[in-house]
This record gives sequence, C-alpha cells and structure tokens, in this order.
Amino acid sequence: MQSAGLEKATHRRIAGVLGVLGALLALMLAGAGPASAHATLDSTDPRQNSVVATAPQAVTLTFSESVSLSGDSVRVLDPAGKAVDTGNPAHADGKGNTARVGLRDGLANGTYTVAWRAVSDDSHPVGGAFTFSIGAPSDTSVSATALQGAEADGLVAALYGTGRTVAYAAFALLVGVAAFVLLCWPAGTARRRVQRLLMTGWTALLVSTVAVLMLRGPYERGSGIGQAFDLSLVRATLDERIGTALAARLLLLAAGGVFLSLLVGQLGQPPRPVVPKPRDEEENGFSDAPAAAEDDAEAAELRELERRAAERPQREVRLGLGVASLVLAVALSATWVGADHASVGIQVWLALPLGILHLIAMALWLGGLAALLVALREGVGAEVVDRFSKIAFGSVAVLAATGIYQSWRGLGSWGALTGTEYGRLLLVKSGCVVAMLGVAWISRSWLARLRSAPAEAVEVAPAELPEPVAVAAHSEDPARQAQLERQRAALRSAGRDRGLTPTRAGLRRSVLVEALVAVAVLVVTTMLTNSPPGRVASEVGAGAATAPAAGGPAAAPQTEPGRTVELKLPYDTKGRTPNAKGTAVVTLNPARTGPNEVKLALDGADGQPVDVPEVQLAFTLPDRDLGPLPVALTPEGTGRWSGTAQLPLAGTWVVSVQIRSSDIDQTTPTQQFKIG
Repeated sequence: MQSAGLEKATHRRIAGVLGVLGALLALMLAGAGPASAHATLDSTDPRQNSVVATAPQAVTLTFSESVSLSGDSVRVLDPAGKAVDTGNPAHADGKGNTARVGLRDGLANGTYTVAWRAVSDDSHPVGGAFTFSIGAPSDTSVSATALQGAEADGLVAALYGTGRTVAYAAFALLVGVAAFVLLCWPAGTARRRVQRLLMTGWTALLVSTVAVLMLRGPYERGSGIGQAFDLSLVRATLDERIGTALAARLLLLAAGGVFLSLLVGQLGQPPRPVVPKPRDEEENGFSDAPAAAEDDAEAAELRELERRAAERPQREVRLGLGVASLVLAVALSATWVGADHASVGIQVWLALPLGILHLIAMALWLGGLAALLVALREGVGAEVVDRFSKIAFGSVAVLAATGIYQSWRGLGSWGALTGTEYGRLLLVKSGCVVAMLGVAWISRSWLARLRSAPAEAVEVAPAELPEPVAVAAHSEDPARQAQLERQRAALRSAGRDRGLTPTRAGLRRSVLVEALVAVAVLVVTTMLTNSPPGRVASEVGAGAATAPAAGGPAAAPQTEPGRTVELKLPYDTKGRTPNAKGTAVVTLNPARTGPNEVKLALDGADGQPVDVPEVQLAFTLPDRDLGPLPVALTPEGTGRWSGTAQLPLAGTWVVSVQIRSSDIDQTTPTQQFKIG
C-alpha cells in the first residue's frame, strides 16, 4: 500500500511538472516573434529620407558591429528600378562595421532606393532598405526582385533552424553517451543499444552539419530552397566565420568516427579473467593450518596483484580514450562558440572558454540521460546510477555558473530581461531547466529506493535465452508458424524487460520525462542563438533614439489640403498603467508616393493624450518586399509626435506602431492602407 501511494504521488509530481512545462512552451510560442537582427544599421550617408543637392559619389552604411559583405550586399536603384551602383561593396576605410558602394556618374534628380543585406559578426544575416533623393523627391518604381528583404525564405528558415536544433541534440547525445560509458559504465559499449545511440549521435551531427552548410547561403540571401545546391553559395559560406566553423566540425567528425571505433573495439572487450592457481599442498594432501593460513594470505595478495595487472591495460585504454574524448568535445563545442554570441561583444576572452564549458556540461547532463535510459533497460546496478548522479550534479553546477555569466553578458540590464526577446526566451529556458531539476529530484527519490533494495541494486547479468523451436522455413502449417511467432515475441519481450524491476521502471519513467524536458531546452537554446542579445538590442535602441543624423536635411513634404489619410489603431498592452490601453492615430499627408508628413497621436481610454516610455513607427510594403522603413519621430507634447515618411512605391502599405507602456508591457498594432 505504501509503495502504491508513493508511486501515485510520484505520478502526480511528474504530471505537475509536465503541466508547468506545457505552460512555459505555450508562453514561448505565443510571445516569441521572429528573431531581430544582431547587427543594426546605425547611420547612412546620405541619410535616409534626406534630400541632397548634388549626386553623391558613394553610399555608406554604418552598423552597430562588424559585418561580412558579398558582391550584392548593397544595391542602389534609380526611380526607374535600374541599378546605379558600381557593385562589389567594401568596408569604408577598412572599418569592419561599415559598407560602402560607389555610384555611377551623371545621376539624375529623383528618389533612389538602397537595399542592403549583410552577415553580422555573430553569423546572423541582417537586411533592410531606405531611400534618399537627389535635388527633389520623385515617384519611383522599383523592381521587387532587385530588393533584398531582411527575412529569409520561410521554408529555408524552418529547415535551417531545424538543422541547428538537431545539431545541438546530436552533439549532446554523442558526447554525453561517450562520457557515460567511459566514466560510469564501461561494459555498456558492448551493448547494441548503446552502440546505436553513439552512431545515431555521430550520424545526426554529420547530416545536420552538412545541411546547415548548404542552407546557409540561401538563408543569408533570402533566396529559395533551390539555391541550397548552388556551389558558389557554398564556397561563399566557407569564406565566412561560420563556414570555417562548419568545415572544421566536419573534419572533427571524421576523427570522431575513428574514436568511436576505438571506443567500441577496445573498451567493449571483456577484461581478461584471472584463473587462480591450485595449491600444491592441497593437491598432495598436506594440511598444516598455520602454513595454510600464510599461504592463503600470500595467494590472496598474489591474486589481487594479478587482477590489477589484468585490469591495468583496460584502465590505460579508458584513460587514453577519456583524454581523446575530452579533446574532441572541446574542439566540437568551439565550432559553435567561435561563431556565435560569445565571439563578439564584451569580455570575449572569458566568454569563449565559459561557453565551451556550458556546452560540454549540457552534453554530459542531457546526453547522459539518454544513456541512462538504456542502461536502466539493460539492468545496471545502483552503483552506475550513483556515478551518473554525481556527474549530473557537477554538470548542473557548471551550467548554473556559466549560465549566470552568459545571462549577465547578454542582457546588460534587468529591463532587458522582460523588454527584449532574448530576455523573454532566457526566462523560458530557465523555467525549463527548473522543471528538469524538479524531475531530477523525483529521480533521486527513486534512486534512494533502488539503493534500499539490495536485491534490485545489483546489476542484472545478461540472460542466456533458449533458442525457439525450429520450424522449417517452407512449412505452411499456420499453427506452427503462429507458435514460432509467439516464441520470437517472447524472446523480444524478455530482452526488453530483463532487469526492469518496478523500482527501475519508476526511475526510468522519471528519467524519460527529464529527457523530454531536455528537448524543450535544446529548442529554446536554438531560438536564443537566433535572437539578438538584450544588451545589443537596448544599446542600439538607445543609440537610434538619441544619435544625431548625419547628412543633408530631411525631405520637406509638401502637404495638400484634403489629402490627409487618418488611420486609427486601437492598442492594449495588457498592462495596468493608465497608458496601457487606448488608440494610436496616424495621419499622412499628401498620402502619395514620395515624402509624406506623418503625425502620431496616442490617446488613452478616456480620450486624453497619454505619454509612453517608447514608441516606434514604421511602414512596410509586403507585396514588394520593401521595408520596414522606420520614421524618425519628433515629440510635440504629451502623446504627440511628428515626422517624415518616404514611401517610394504605390501599393498596399502596412503601418505598425510599437508601443511600450511600461518595462514589461508592449504591443504593436498594425493597419493596411493604399498609396496611389
């Protein structure tokens, strides 16, 4: 009765943890939008939406961090949609955070569109577009195929993200299982299930790395899946930092294949048995008690020395394989850390080694869980589970220490924890890890029960199963065939259930739930690597709000009576402050292609003007893949702003107003309208 009650209580705890995990995943899916750019356009020359008196010789873009450029990273199009740049953009004056492309001579007056796309220093593609005018603004008709949007193709982005997630999981499986058999269960390398786990991790990591390498080119350039087999894009990817890391990973996997063959071939061999030598006295019938006792002590000591000598080669093999596995794990993890967030920003010298430690600790814990599931099915003793429990505890401690540092480095402020997508994803990941720790605590209670039962704590030796009754292959007797099938099913069932006592089964169930939560952790980790760190997002946002614009004066729109378009966008940030709910009113004049005077008014639920900590206004033309085109807003009193929007093309535009009413409450209402 007590055992049944404990099992029911355990089931309730597991169900509760799964409920919390489901809520966290729902929050992640509902609140996480598309990843923002990691490098952000700080300024341009000529300034966006500006009017310059004479044609410039070049267009220069300045970013928040270093970027990599390709031959078509910056395109400049005249009002007729014709390319007027000289091609092959380069860094201005050797500065890595700039891009400059020359312009042809004799440019006529009118509005020109600049479309740009680059790869930020942490390997993520960024892009956008803006306009400037020479002499005076004009109507413009830009070819949609000439523009490069900031978003990747939907299918390519989905496959690319899946490949990255599979790569993380495969790395954890490969490193975690190898460490488990080296440190906890050397005899496990002789088991088929363990060998399949190792090969699955190695194969999945190889396939996902090749897939990411081939998808990287179309992902960066926003092209379709058909470009994945374009060798020129693959060569261009190999010239980038992430391409070098992926190529190095493939070479390391080749060495990893050799390591796995040695691991299974050497560690999987049973130790040489020590055969005790018979005593001559016993064989000849002599029985001197003191001499016999002395001989027994000497024989025991001799047998111990022989046992150590027999085990010494195995220990040396384990030591050599352990060193090799550590070197491979560090090198493989460096192929991620060296091309991601840790490679840019502050304290790179410290972030890189801590990032490697974080990945290895993750692999030891999560990959070890998969190996433990198989080990419990194979009937391992409590001693093996105890060893892994200690390793998992150390891994969690390393994960906590390195995770706190990475969070501080990535966030920069408490406000970024809830005010940026990176911070919100970090909260979701922390919740998943807490859920894993809760399930791990349940697993420890099952382990305590396993230790307290001596009959269940010992390892179950592989059973020798009898062969089924032979039946001629050509026999057509249905009864005999059915008998053979039952015997085969019984053999398979006996193999599966060998050593799976009730306590082991309970421990295995809790470990299985822990492994499922680990999958969610890996998914959120992938989303984190695709999101800009909160520190970068906050600094860029502050810089965009306060930095003075360079270049000529902005285009002065010519307002016309009777041509004002008014757009009302109700908003609700779900906050509790008076400014959390109301209406945003956007007016445009003259509501045609070219420069437009824009006014923004925010009124609360009572119709009175309200102020907010942050508001951003942008225009997008989805049909032509143009935008978002931000509008620099000038405050004109409480809840009132004005600015100039350059709308170069006719079509159905979308206006978006991002409103933040407090540190944690934010919303972005949108509305369509037509120009032309």
